[in-house]
Amino acid sequence: TVVEAKLDKGRGPVATILVRRGTLKVGDIFVCGAESGRVRALIDDKGQQIKTAGPSVPVEVLGLGGVPMAGDTLTVVENEARAREVAAYRQEQALRKRTAQAPVSLEGMFEALADKANVIQFPVVIKGDVQGSVEAIVNALNRLSTDEIRVRVLQSGAGAITESDVTLAAATKAPIIGFNVRPNAKAREIANREKVRFMYYDVIYHLTAEVAKEMAGELGPERIENVVGRAEVKDVFPAGKRDKAAGLLVLEGVIRKGLHARLTRDDVIVSATTIASLRRFKDDVAEVRAGLECGVVLADTNDIKPGDNLEVFEVELRERTL
Repeated sequence: TVVEAKLDKGRGPVATILVRRGTLKVGDIFVCGAESGRVRALIDDKGQQIKTAGPSVPVEVLGLGGVPMAGDTLTVVENEARAREVAAYRQEQALRKRTAQAPVSLEGMFEALADKANVIQFPVVIKGDVQGSVEAIVNALNRLSTDEIRVRVLQSGAGAITESDVTLAAATKAPIIGFNVRPNAKAREIANREKVRFMYYDVIYHLTAEVAKEMAGELGPERIENVVGRAEVKDVFPAGKRDKAAGLLVLEGVIRKGLHARLTRDDVIVSATTIASLRRFKDDVAEVRAGLECGVVLADTNDIKPGDNLEVFEVELRERTL
């Protein structure tokens, strides 16, 4: 069983495995998850090269074709043709699983459309030093997703940041998150040219905190409405050439000039507006309290009728957190 896997700069893909059954020998041909290979070297927990590894022995295996996933099973097979056949089949199955679509239903289609319309995507490319770190980061970032914004991991893997990672990030305007890894020279050159952003970390908590802050920034400030007063329209009369003024009785709270307001008729919103002017008798006033009558002109609306209700509110823009 693969305990950990990484892409080592000098040695290529390396998997730390725990032998469960049988004996693994140098020269054995094997399949490991969707990767195949031949055992080039076995290194024990003391860093010494060994020829064989028996049951319950932890050992590093060199000679893989690519980096497997932690938890994959390494199985020795009879020949290279068989190893390649099994690996190719597993890669095909993995690709099919990733691209498989759920059966289309009308309900599912509307849900998908609503998702696309309402949910902001936050794309990222993730590269880490070992497979275990990458899996932990992907899980941690997915837990940050909310109904309003969702992390979309475009690509993840163990090893240095490569040209293909940078090209993908450039095409999708996604940042590249590097955990204990850096880009190679060619990747740096493309990143400078395409203005790709790198985010480097060595502590997962710092990474998630920073990404959460960026995601909250994508959503913009949270809009909080605080209702400060309600009034009923008692009468409507002309005000100037085109405007209409409404005679109000303030039922609760306070009405202030300049505040946001909603005009409702039978509990249905007729218009969203602001208090353009506020008068009591013939005097302009700043506010009118509950129990008193006043006259208002509403900005950008003349659809006012006796019996309508006016809800007046303040808007507070609060820094958003996930």
